[in-house]
Amino acid sequence: MSEREVTNVDVLVVGAGISGIGTAWHLQTYCPDRSFAILEGRPAIGGTWDLFRYPGIRSDSDMYTLGYSFEPWTECKAIADGPSILKYVNMVADKYDIRRHIRFNHHVVSADFDSETARWTVEARLGDGATATFRCQWLHMCSGYYDYNEAYLPEFEGAKSFPGPYFHAQFWPEDLDLHGKRVVVIGSGATAVTIVPEMAKAGAGHVTMLQRSPTYMASRPSVDKAANRLRCLLGPKASYGVIRWRNVLMQQAFFQLSRRRPEFMKKLMKKGVQRELPPDYEIETHFNPAYNPWDQRVCLVPDADLFAEIRKGRVEVVTDHIDRFTAKGIRLKSGRELEADIIVAATGLKLQLLSDVAFSIDGVRQRLNEHMTYKGMMFSNVPNLSYSFGYTNASWTLKADLTSVYVTRLLNHLARTGRQIATPRQEPDVHEVPFLDFSSGYVQRALAILPKQGDRAPWKLYQNYILDRRALRRGKLEDGVMQFSQARGVAVPPRTLTKEAA
Repeated sequence: MSEREVTNVDVLVVGAGISGIGTAWHLQTYCPDRSFAILEGRPAIGGTWDLFRYPGIRSDSDMYTLGYSFEPWTECKAIADGPSILKYVNMVADKYDIRRHIRFNHHVVSADFDSETARWTVEARLGDGATATFRCQWLHMCSGYYDYNEAYLPEFEGAKSFPGPYFHAQFWPEDLDLHGKRVVVIGSGATAVTIVPEMAKAGAGHVTMLQRSPTYMASRPSVDKAANRLRCLLGPKASYGVIRWRNVLMQQAFFQLSRRRPEFMKKLMKKGVQRELPPDYEIETHFNPAYNPWDQRVCLVPDADLFAEIRKGRVEVVTDHIDRFTAKGIRLKSGRELEADIIVAATGLKLQLLSDVAFSIDGVRQRLNEHMTYKGMMFSNVPNLSYSFGYTNASWTLKADLTSVYVTRLLNHLARTGRQIATPRQEPDVHEVPFLDFSSGYVQRALAILPKQGDRAPWKLYQNYILDRRALRRGKLEDGVMQFSQARGVAVPPRTLTKEAA
């Protein structure tokens, strides 16, 4: 392919979801002299919030922390539905003129780093089957962590014998008729907890949430009255910062207490569920998990809607194992048969590392799962490649924002010093541990494809916004681990940056 058929930019961002749009704002603001483009595999902005279409799709994080640090969330509901979040992300893209940088229907398939020129060559497959080539100094991946085209769906015996609709919630059919239907939802994670009450409210005759084991759940009002009052008093920007920090500190306190005093938190959370359900309800069977709080993510129940539908008798929770599907529904190991007109699998996501892009350095394939993660956003011994991966115990965007800040700091440091390459060099005495200390099924199934983390900084994931904020916003760039170097075939003099970049 000739040089004129290659698009050259300083920075290439992959993904136009909530992370990619946030990264674009940071690049425009703090690296105004750098050109960039965003490659999006789908035809629209939004990522998760445009892909998922199941009833009640929403965030289980509040929008004061899931929203961007630079753009206040001003809607009434703090726990927002998917369409509202999608509208917010699109508004930010338009307000800051980011959309013009996006190349839609560009699915990245490979990326090779050339040490001579310090440039990535990135190949993307277009919607019509053609390919496009891009070159950049820095490659930042904002492609999320799960497979958009495939979900986790166990092979249940007899599944083909069930005559009604049976599908995974990730691929919700547009024309599904719920009115008066008996629905069984397999699963008890965030997706199940969202769709079960919504289907009941939408007119389903009866909805059963079938779980193998209980999940921790916590109720919270979808409307933050204190935040709304404060916005009236202080205005959107000032109140947003106050509420954001309040929620960050509350999240951290809840998580740390769960880690340090798990038995206390078990009792506290169980009492919260007991308050919402009838006195004779079988809490021990259906809402008493075998693991400790935050060994898996806690499911949010906004406005206690799931519990309200249980009280009304429109929703039933069944804790059992599936024996097989039948022509009538699902037969359980206990011998009970759940009759159903529709069966929905909310059985989890299939994790994917950086959209399964084939990465290489000077033509040598790099298996990123064999590398160690640096500050939760780069890989050991891999130059000029970063990625956005949010918190498991807090809002995704909190970490995505910090990662974007750190990337701009690295880019500006390279420019100031006349160097082109930044590579975290793995230290020999750092011990490897699993990337995520999380017992959720979707994480355990994916451990083999995930990178490793270390047992100390900067290789350790602390899952702590306050520590990460200090390290990524203010920490030393020349930390003895990050190696800055010049490309072998390129000499670039140091340059003075603009006030914004400096």
